[in-house]
Amino acid sequence: MSRALRILVVDDDPAMVGAITALVGTEGHQVITAYDGLTAVRRLREDAPDLVLLDLAMPGPDGFAVTGQVRAAGDTPILVVSGESSEEAKVRALRLGADDYLVKPFGKRELLARIEAVMRRVDRAPAAASSGAVLRAGDLELEPARHRAQVGSTSIALTATEYRLLEALVRAQGAIVPHDRLARAGWPMEADPDPLWLKPHLARLRAKLARAGGPGLEAVRGVGYRVAV
Repeated sequence: MSRALRILVVDDDPAMVGAITALVGTEGHQVITAYDGLTAVRRLREDAPDLVLLDLAMPGPDGFAVTGQVRAAGDTPILVVSGESSEEAKVRALRLGADDYLVKPFGKRELLARIEAVMRRVDRAPAAASSGAVLRAGDLELEPARHRAQVGSTSIALTATEYRLLEALVRAQGAIVPHDRLARAGWPMEADPDPLWLKPHLARLRAKLARAGGPGLEAVRGVGYRVAV
């Protein structure tokens, strides 16, 4: 790696956390630790790591739930490091947003190579995919780094939850965002947000967009929502 990383290591086994810390530490990377899912999501928000190394089996929200919450909150890359080797687990983790999957036990060189490969893909990603870029849906513009939303010259005042919901919808570029994924985007600190929470918040968000002349929000019955542009 050409740069040192801040890596969040999430595993309920202190010995495994210590082993990973020692391995990546030889390359100059800084480790942040969490031993359960709730702590992992909190550390993600507080410490803004460059990469998450995530086990699947842990107390509280498991690694699948944490993967969904991390992805809903942003684009932080996730490398699952798990003793679960089944194809079902791999496919589920990747579909939830994990960038790669490494099965325990593993060697130092493979771990470092996987980290390098994940970060190489991240570093090569278009700037428009970064959280600080301007996102657009028709005449609507979002600037996540500044929490700004506007249609033309008209600014839209949004609550933090409304903004997170709108950002998730705009990032989908017109594709349907399923109810559960959208709920995780709106309430990233909740272990199991209820999709029923969506309706009143999206109703207010839809009204604000309409007043500003922005795009509509379309409900797809039994599936999710999308931006109608």
